[in-house]
Amino acid sequence: MIPALMPLHVRPDLVFERGEGCYLFDTDGNRYLDFICGIGVTGLGHCHPHLVAVLTEQAGKVWHNSNLFRIADQERLAERLVAATFADTAFFFNSGSEAIECSIKVVRKHHDTVGNPERYRIITFAGAFHGRTMAAISAGRQAKHTDGFEPLLDGFDRVPFGDLEAVRAAIGSETAGIMVEPVQGEGGIFPADDAFLSGLRQIADEHGLLLVFDEVQCGMGRTGKLLAHEWSGVEPDIAAIAKALGGGFPVGACLAKETPASAMTVGSHGTTFGGNPLAMAVANAVLDVFLTDGFFAHVCEMAELFRERLESFVAGNLSLFESVRGKGLMLGLKCCDDGANTDLMVALRERGLLAGPAGDNVLRFLPPLIIEPAQIDEALDILETTCTEFRG
Repeated sequence: MIPALMPLHVRPDLVFERGEGCYLFDTDGNRYLDFICGIGVTGLGHCHPHLVAVLTEQAGKVWHNSNLFRIADQERLAERLVAATFADTAFFFNSGSEAIECSIKVVRKHHDTVGNPERYRIITFAGAFHGRTMAAISAGRQAKHTDGFEPLLDGFDRVPFGDLEAVRAAIGSETAGIMVEPVQGEGGIFPADDAFLSGLRQIADEHGLLLVFDEVQCGMGRTGKLLAHEWSGVEPDIAAIAKALGGGFPVGACLAKETPASAMTVGSHGTTFGGNPLAMAVANAVLDVFLTDGFFAHVCEMAELFRERLESFVAGNLSLFESVRGKGLMLGLKCCDDGANTDLMVALRERGLLAGPAGDNVLRFLPPLIIEPAQIDEALDILETTCTEFRG
């Protein structure tokens, strides 16, 4: 008999009842160092006092009204994101998948508006993950996400990640855009190098294509800048963000330049819940912290320390790990043996450290952006103890 809760996840018998900073506590009182952050969502840790205060205050005012009316904090958040990023405008949703859907629609609507309705195809990359909607899995085209859901939606042409010549070869008369993650997350923690992103920008400009960056996981401070592409100096036309934007409250956004966003006129798109007062109050509170002087410098400092510690750790455990991958506080350990990433994830959890799996047999770490050296030391101690047992 199917359970009341549709069984779409394999979950351990573990329930967390409260969180504090970098830690979670289960119903038996056990403490866990959270280095997965709800898959990169709780960037400011758990129960950050500023977020709690803002959420509590807003909850006593108004939770929701529709986008039929002005929402002051929505306008304020849009203005702040525009001021801090490449974008000229923003539209808000409840998730990264919705932000991706809007990005795809902007690409198509732009070309239709300028008189090229035949241009609708988007070039994507092997290993990509853009979400779980039909358009998103059709764009990513990973078998583990698409099996049983065929036929997939038309309009996406996948090429190898990092291969500019393959991108050029895939361009045809129907090509409208290119969509890429500056750091692939689910695919195995693969950062795109600056030359690749710069090459994509050049190709897009040469062929009149729109460049879309999926920053749902790698954006919002994860790499030590507000958006990951800022390291490269390359600007997209459109970017999708979510996860840490709400600090745990569901918030996503599509950011775009005036061209192509001007094609999205009244009625082109919409959302019932997206951008409601509760969500916008919390997202503004997240930006309050992110935009504080020294915040990203601290992220970069902790990222450098964590990576150095992981590199040293891997050098002493070459029978288990091949390398360290990633950028900023989005790091992964490439395991030697097939399936070792999930086995290690379970073993680490049993010892109080929460990590996650990623593609290509990678053990993934997405710690809170507020970590201190003490938490890095604690994580490495647990890693060392766990891997000593694995070595036998």
